[in-house]
Amino acid sequence: MFDLIATDPRFYVIAKHPGVSFHRQGDEAGLMEALRAQLADDALWPVHRLDRLTSGLLLVARSAEVASRLAEAFAAREIEKYYLALSDRKPQKKQGLVRGDMVKGRGGAWRLLPSSANPAITQFFSFSLAPGLRLFILRPHSGKTHQLRVALKSLSAPILGDELYGGTPSDRGYLHAYSLAFHLDGERFHFICPPRHGAHFNAEALQAALQKPEWQPEALPWPVLNSPA
Repeated sequence: MFDLIATDPRFYVIAKHPGVSFHRQGDEAGLMEALRAQLADDALWPVHRLDRLTSGLLLVARSAEVASRLAEAFAAREIEKYYLALSDRKPQKKQGLVRGDMVKGRGGAWRLLPSSANPAITQFFSFSLAPGLRLFILRPHSGKTHQLRVALKSLSAPILGDELYGGTPSDRGYLHAYSLAFHLDGERFHFICPPRHGAHFNAEALQAALQKPEWQPEALPWPVLNSPA
């Protein structure tokens, strides 16, 4: 269900596997239940969440006080998160910004609206990996449900394997929480977790791309947003 990436007296950082739900579904144990059992630690507070199809980095606090401080940092957008996604479709634009309110539609899917009262905000770059396969590096500035999945859908490039949003069926949904950075008690923490699950994430083209310094999220020339994001 997960791999343990880092242990600190104040938090854990784990790598969630794809296809794992956050909470129990019927007879299937959820991620938090598995964490408490395998880490022998009942005092765990999730600071943020990942969709079932999404793999990658998750931050889990070990006290309510630390959870509160980290949650405030998330709300203030002081925590840097970068995601990797794959699509087999050509996007309407190769880099830029997706901004808009989101509303829940039918069948559990969400829709992006042209209004911006309380918008989901996502910056992105994309690169060609191989014919018919494109890597997206995504930087969310908000934490809406299905935000990144809806953002790529709006670009006419739904995530490979994300059938809810029109993605081509595959062995998994190709969305991965790759990089996480935050400050706590005056110390900066930065974690990177290359994806390990999925044929396309393990392909030579993707592995080679992740070795390029210029393709690392922190090295990309992200435009400064005009308003707080």
